[in-house]
Amino acid sequence: MLRILSLVLLVSAFAGMSRPPAPPAELRLGLLKYNGGGDWYSNPTALPNLAAFCNDQLGTRFALDYGTVEVGSAELYNYPWVHMTGHGNVVFSSLEAENLRNYLIGGGFLHIDDNYGMDPYVRLALEQVFPELKLVEVPFDHPVYHQTFEFKGGLPKIHEHDGEAPVGYGLFYENRMVVFYSFQCDLGDGWEDEAVHNDPPEVRQAALRMGANLIEYAFEQ
Repeated sequence: MLRILSLVLLVSAFAGMSRPPAPPAELRLGLLKYNGGGDWYSNPTALPNLAAFCNDQLGTRFALDYGTVEVGSAELYNYPWVHMTGHGNVVFSSLEAENLRNYLIGGGFLHIDDNYGMDPYVRLALEQVFPELKLVEVPFDHPVYHQTFEFKGGLPKIHEHDGEAPVGYGLFYENRMVVFYSFQCDLGDGWEDEAVHNDPPEVRQAALRMGANLIEYAFEQ
């Protein structure tokens, strides 16, 4: 059912210029709320800015106010693209893990962005969701890096923490990437209002472009 919903939303969100005007879409990006004490609510200005950028650059019609959705909620199925971030602990109950698994198998997409400090916790949580799968590094020639915007060298580096290169990891279910995990990157920080982190314009542009690629890739699957 989610795959059918996603196709309908895809037609609405990426309507061609030759088509007659459509009514404003109610499609929203989703922010995943999880338990464990981690600050899932980090970067409150990130998703509105990403939605606005996609509307401008990709011709989408996303609502600028995102939806907050809990891992175990049936409302998760209303969001074809969901973002997860934070700095600390992540805990999924068995029912939450099952719900997230069914959502992803059914056609949903999850982008996880380590805001620094959540890496060991999110890996354990993902093992609950897909115990049979392992996170693998997404190669630079993968389509996610070659959508409207080109990233021949993979993820852009937005914020420096440990002097390590950014890495994009993926979970692939039946050859479809259902989770993209950006590590040592801080994409979400780059999506925030300029005054929050004082990132240079070119850094924020790179972050927004990569975010747009993630959305475009997810909606084309």
